[in-house]
Amino acid sequence: MSYLIKPTGYRALLNLAQTELGIKKIKDFFQQNLSSELRLRRVTAPLFVLKGLGINDDLNGIERPVTFPIKDLNDNKAEIVHSLAKWKRLTLADYEIDPGFGIYTDMNAIRSDEELGNLHSLYVDQWDWERVMTNEERNIDFLKEIVQRIYAALVRTEYMVYEMFPDIKPVLPQRIHFIHAEDLLLKYPTLTPKDREDEICREYGAVFIIGIGCTLSNGEKHDGRAPDYDDWSTVAENGQTGLNGDLLVWNGILNRSVELSSMGIRVNKEALLRQLKFSNAEERANLYFHHRLLNDELPLSIGGGIGQSRLCMFYLRKAHIGEIQASIWPDDMRKESKAAGMPLI
Repeated sequence: MSYLIKPTGYRALLNLAQTELGIKKIKDFFQQNLSSELRLRRVTAPLFVLKGLGINDDLNGIERPVTFPIKDLNDNKAEIVHSLAKWKRLTLADYEIDPGFGIYTDMNAIRSDEELGNLHSLYVDQWDWERVMTNEERNIDFLKEIVQRIYAALVRTEYMVYEMFPDIKPVLPQRIHFIHAEDLLLKYPTLTPKDREDEICREYGAVFIIGIGCTLSNGEKHDGRAPDYDDWSTVAENGQTGLNGDLLVWNGILNRSVELSSMGIRVNKEALLRQLKFSNAEERANLYFHHRLLNDELPLSIGGGIGQSRLCMFYLRKAHIGEIQASIWPDDMRKESKAAGMPLI
């Protein structure tokens, strides 16, 4: 079911021509900074992968990938990617990337089960990135270091936007706040996970929530995560579980938190087997991706995705992602959005 937020008194700061220029400048500037911060090489990515190899991202395990038969492959099915979380790790191995270096790519996906609204579209575009790491780096401190590097690129990009369009004042704090999902639960025990995100982001402006996918003390997860890419079950030295997380910022236009990135240290063999068992998905161990990982054919890595349209929406102070990208929307949402000052492309 679609859901539309209509901010009172909203008025776009940029016209359509300025918006298109801003989108181009943001994408060019940010990806150059991301590449420099993490030492990433750009690669070309697929729009679809063969079904049954375990390469596609399963997200929360309930989203249906868009599939189609391939005539020249005896009608074998292909799937439009949800993301490239596992494909990137295969590519690191095939390209023989050294530790400390990695890859990034433009990921374009179709997620037909999305609940459409200000932040969710059928069309997903993001920078997917992956970097080879050592076993000694499989810890929370290294995860935080990478997050801080990405956040530094985010802050620099916002200032670039301000130089282009002086009416858009920078709002990101200079430092990002880290908190584990369990500590967030203890801080706001009566709130839902989404409301907890809103409150912590309202307070700090930019937050990285660690431990997405692990079970918290109330017996629930902060949010779901597939069992075969992020490591959310390893216990760190501080006793908390999870080597992954989500990066969120406070969006003053929508008066709520917005997730810009999901990322984490990836599973090693032990974590993969443990998480498949937790998720009652042990049959996946025989799939192509999982088989290569369990046979030590894939490097240890850290990686994630950063939403391109969401990032541009945040920087350009837009109220609807449809003001940034072309997609399909319900007729009533188009009419209501236009009436609320949010004409959708």
